[in-house]
Amino acid sequence: MPHNSDNTTMIQLQQAADLLKAMGHPVRLCILKRLTDRGVTNVQQLQHCLSVPQSTVSQHLAVLRNAGIIQGQRQGLEIHYQIIHPQVPALIHQLQLSMNDDSSP
Repeated sequence: MPHNSDNTTMIQLQQAADLLKAMGHPVRLCILKRLTDRGVTNVQQLQHCLSVPQSTVSQHLAVLRNAGIIQGQRQGLEIHYQIIHPQVPALIHQLQLSMNDDSSP
Protein backbone atom coordinates (compact mmCIF):
# COMPACT_ATOMS: atom_id res chain seq x y z
CA MET A 1 0.00 0.00 0.00
CA PRO A 2 1.54 3.37 -1.02
CA HIS A 3 2.42 5.84 1.69
CA ASN A 4 0.44 9.08 1.91
CA SER A 5 3.62 11.05 1.11
CA ASP A 6 4.00 8.98 -2.08
CA ASN A 7 0.47 9.99 -3.13
CA THR A 8 1.25 13.62 -2.36
CA THR A 9 4.43 13.40 -4.42
CA MET A 10 2.52 11.89 -7.34
CA ILE A 11 -0.10 14.64 -7.14
CA GLN A 12 2.63 17.29 -7.11
CA LEU A 13 4.39 15.63 -10.03
CA GLN A 14 1.13 15.49 -11.99
CA GLN A 15 0.53 19.19 -11.28
CA ALA A 16 4.06 20.02 -12.45
CA ALA A 17 3.59 17.92 -15.61
CA ASP A 18 0.27 19.65 -16.34
CA LEU A 19 1.90 23.07 -15.91
CA LEU A 20 4.80 22.19 -18.21
CA LYS A 21 2.42 20.69 -20.77
CA ALA A 22 0.40 23.91 -20.86
CA MET A 23 3.58 25.95 -21.25
CA GLY A 24 5.16 23.54 -23.74
CA HIS A 25 4.64 25.29 -27.07
CA PRO A 26 6.91 27.92 -28.67
CA VAL A 27 4.05 30.42 -29.05
CA ARG A 28 2.93 29.96 -25.45
CA LEU A 29 6.51 30.29 -24.20
CA CYS A 30 6.85 33.50 -26.20
CA ILE A 31 3.59 34.81 -24.72
CA LEU A 32 4.80 33.97 -21.21
CA LYS A 33 8.18 35.59 -21.83
CA ARG A 34 6.46 38.75 -23.04
CA LEU A 35 4.14 38.78 -20.03
CA THR A 36 7.08 38.14 -17.70
CA ASP A 37 9.01 41.03 -19.24
CA ARG A 38 6.12 43.51 -19.53
CA GLY A 39 3.79 42.46 -16.72
CA VAL A 40 0.52 43.13 -18.54
CA THR A 41 -0.21 43.19 -22.25
CA ASN A 42 -3.13 42.82 -24.65
CA VAL A 43 -3.81 40.50 -27.58
CA GLN A 44 -2.86 43.08 -30.21
CA GLN A 45 0.56 43.61 -28.63
CA LEU A 46 1.10 39.86 -28.44
CA GLN A 47 -0.03 39.36 -32.03
CA HIS A 48 2.38 42.04 -33.23
CA CYS A 49 5.24 40.53 -31.20
CA LEU A 50 4.59 36.99 -32.39
CA SER A 51 3.69 37.72 -36.02
CA VAL A 52 0.87 35.16 -35.95
CA PRO A 53 -2.87 35.65 -36.55
CA GLN A 54 -5.03 36.89 -33.68
CA SER A 55 -6.98 33.63 -33.71
CA THR A 56 -3.75 31.72 -33.05
CA VAL A 57 -2.80 34.01 -30.17
CA SER A 58 -6.31 33.68 -28.73
CA GLN A 59 -6.17 29.87 -28.87
CA HIS A 60 -2.86 29.82 -27.01
CA LEU A 61 -4.10 32.35 -24.46
CA ALA A 62 -7.09 30.08 -23.82
CA VAL A 63 -4.78 27.13 -23.07
CA LEU A 64 -2.78 29.24 -20.62
CA ARG A 65 -5.93 30.67 -19.05
CA ASN A 66 -7.56 27.25 -18.66
CA ALA A 67 -4.38 25.97 -16.98
CA GLY A 68 -4.55 28.78 -14.41
CA ILE A 69 -1.32 30.37 -15.64
CA ILE A 70 -2.72 33.71 -16.82
CA GLN A 71 -5.83 35.77 -16.37
CA GLY A 72 -7.40 38.42 -18.52
CA GLN A 73 -9.10 41.59 -17.41
CA ARG A 74 -11.32 43.58 -19.72
CA GLN A 75 -10.44 47.26 -20.07
CA GLY A 76 -12.84 48.85 -22.52
CA LEU A 77 -12.67 46.91 -25.77
CA GLU A 78 -9.39 45.19 -24.89
CA ILE A 79 -8.50 42.32 -22.61
CA HIS A 80 -5.20 42.74 -20.78
CA TYR A 81 -3.43 39.55 -19.71
CA GLN A 82 -1.04 38.89 -16.87
CA ILE A 83 0.62 35.86 -15.30
CA ILE A 84 -1.09 34.70 -12.11
CA HIS A 85 0.71 31.39 -11.49
CA PRO A 86 3.37 32.11 -8.87
CA GLN A 87 6.01 29.72 -10.28
CA VAL A 88 5.82 30.65 -13.96
CA PRO A 89 7.96 33.84 -13.95
CA ALA A 90 10.81 31.94 -12.26
CA LEU A 91 10.48 29.08 -14.76
CA ILE A 92 10.62 31.52 -17.69
CA HIS A 93 13.62 33.27 -16.13
CA GLN A 94 15.45 29.94 -15.69
CA LEU A 95 14.64 28.99 -19.27
CA GLN A 96 16.06 32.29 -20.51
CA LEU A 97 19.21 31.75 -18.46
CA SER A 98 19.67 28.25 -19.84
CA MET A 99 19.17 29.47 -23.41
CA ASN A 100 21.77 32.22 -22.88
CA ASP A 101 24.29 29.87 -21.25
CA ASP A 102 26.98 29.16 -23.83
CA SER A 103 28.24 26.18 -21.81
CA SER A 104 25.00 24.24 -22.37
CA PRO A 105 25.29 21.09 -24.49
